[in-house]
Amino acid sequence: MSDLAYDPLPPVPYDPALLAGMELMRQTFEPFPLHADTIVASREHVERMIGSDPGLLVGEAPVRTREVRISSRGPSDPEIAMTIVSPAEPANEVPGVYAIHGGGMVLGNRGMAVASVIPPVVEFGAVAACVEYRLAPEHPWPAGVEDCYTGLTWFAEHAAELGVDAQRILVMGSSAGGGLSAAVALLARERKGPKLLAQLLDAPMLDDRNTSPSTRQYDGLGLWDRNNNDTGWGALLGDAVGTDAVHWSAAPARAEDLGGLPPTYIEVGAAEIFRDEAVDYASRIWAAGGDCELHVWAGAHHGFSGFSPDSLVGAAANDARANWLRRVLTPPHPAG
Repeated sequence: MSDLAYDPLPPVPYDPALLAGMELMRQTFEPFPLHADTIVASREHVERMIGSDPGLLVGEAPVRTREVRISSRGPSDPEIAMTIVSPAEPANEVPGVYAIHGGGMVLGNRGMAVASVIPPVVEFGAVAACVEYRLAPEHPWPAGVEDCYTGLTWFAEHAAELGVDAQRILVMGSSAGGGLSAAVALLARERKGPKLLAQLLDAPMLDDRNTSPSTRQYDGLGLWDRNNNDTGWGALLGDAVGTDAVHWSAAPARAEDLGGLPPTYIEVGAAEIFRDEAVDYASRIWAAGGDCELHVWAGAHHGFSGFSPDSLVGAAANDARANWLRRVLTPPHPAG
């Protein structure tokens, strides 16, 4: 566990062009350090900052939104809410995008994922579903990941009525949402569930052990630092955090076999704690013969591309992601 003593390591310096966006992100999501006794206050702050009205979240984008609720799976499980985002002019047999929001397993709502699905909905006519999952510590593992998997299964089963091609569903998420997307892809493989077209993991939260060099470089420094990471994993896993008892559906870095996964896109900043676990995950997908594209952006902090989109590195990251989405979501031209 990360409370063990480690020698400090010098951090990778931040790109100066990202510092203003970094401060704006701090004010939005991290007004004070995250501890067990500040989770509720942090959650309330984030809810006030981002809101939950889909109409406000999509702005003037030419899309439609609606809410669906999935029936409970059991007497102790609540309904699962999802926001469906579709083109203003819907079509059939379009790609599906299943998006999972971030928030360190303890914060946020599905509204945080809405902005990320607007580009594929507008450019490719995709239909997206943004899922609401239960948060820790009130709902420890496996509640959240099972909610996400149930939502994905519903999305695939109802693809035809949504106008979605069930063979072209992409799962995506940022931070905790990236970790949950990775876990959902593993669950789909193991349970022989929906066959995913691809997975997009943006600065994914994959490893509960919190002991990599990058976690040591950003201990008390930057956005979503080592302390916050400890708090999020501790809320999700309790006393099991950092032990061999942790299941791969909680922390996908624990999975021994990363073979048989869909084509994967991983992006991460060089100046954030998730750098090393993201690089390791990509390396292990390649070692298993898998298809993975990895981008590590120099001087970039957690969440940089959303808060500094006009910076050179932010624009490059957004362009690279859009390029990959274009390659994945554009149907192949018939031979000849």
